[in-house]
Amino acid sequence: MEFLAFSFLFFAVVFVAMTVKVVPQQHAYIIERLGKFSRKIEAGLHILIPVVDRVAYKTTLKEVVLDIPPQICITKDNVQVNVDGVIFYRVIDPRNASYGVNDFEIAIVQLAQTTLRSEVGKIDLDRTFEDREKINNAVILAIDAATQPWGVKVLRYEIKSINPPKDVLDAMEKQMRAEREKRAKILESEGLRDSLINNAEGRKQDMIKQSEADRQRQINQAHGQAEAIMSIARASADGIKLVAEALSAKGGQDAASLKVAEEYIKQLGNMATNSDLLIVPSNVADPSSVITTAFGVFDRLKGRGAEKAL
Repeated sequence: MEFLAFSFLFFAVVFVAMTVKVVPQQHAYIIERLGKFSRKIEAGLHILIPVVDRVAYKTTLKEVVLDIPPQICITKDNVQVNVDGVIFYRVIDPRNASYGVNDFEIAIVQLAQTTLRSEVGKIDLDRTFEDREKINNAVILAIDAATQPWGVKVLRYEIKSINPPKDVLDAMEKQMRAEREKRAKILESEGLRDSLINNAEGRKQDMIKQSEADRQRQINQAHGQAEAIMSIARASADGIKLVAEALSAKGGQDAASLKVAEEYIKQLGNMATNSDLLIVPSNVADPSSVITTAFGVFDRLKGRGAEKAL
């Protein structure tokens, strides 16, 4: 009896396991009935017919990350580089993914590698580092077009690394070092050139400012000299005018005679004390004749001035 009870319990558990299926979230199961596709079941509890129905394929509907193994690609300039990548895909039709291809992951990897080799072969080594985005887009378009019948949607593809041979890396490093030294020398020469230009421009501006200052100083000096000459001339004219008015006034002749006599005697005294040789006019003993002569000259000059005024 115990054996029969145990056997019954065992068959009951097996029957339940074969009949009841619980599908996790974001998964899909393909059910075949007698070896033929029956239906697709998704997340939840489902009842199957034992022996008749079976779960043929289990597919995840989440986004999957798939590594693309490293491979050797030859660039347009015949340089071998080792390239690997990563691809992101999602199953959108579990039936086609199960029956459309034997193993869609292997197919995706093969398509990614062949497309990558083709795209890398179209560009030079120097551009492989710059055109990563272009290569990624080309691989996505090629794989996505091929995987649509399989019910798989390729979302992204990224190149992880591009590794040229060591000798090529050394040559590229030397080239980059030479390029950096070249740019440094160019920048240094441009800085020196700008410095010389700035210094020359500064000297030019300084000379211009100095010349303008000299010109302004000369102009100011000329104006000052002209003003001084005009002031002296006006003072002389005013003095002469005052002297003339004084001579024309009453008693002016007598005052002038007295002044001339004083100056005459004063100059004779200076000549006598400061010179070893004394030169005197013939009428030195007659001051009145000298004064008369001086006033005669004054009258003649006065008459000429009146004629010019007329």
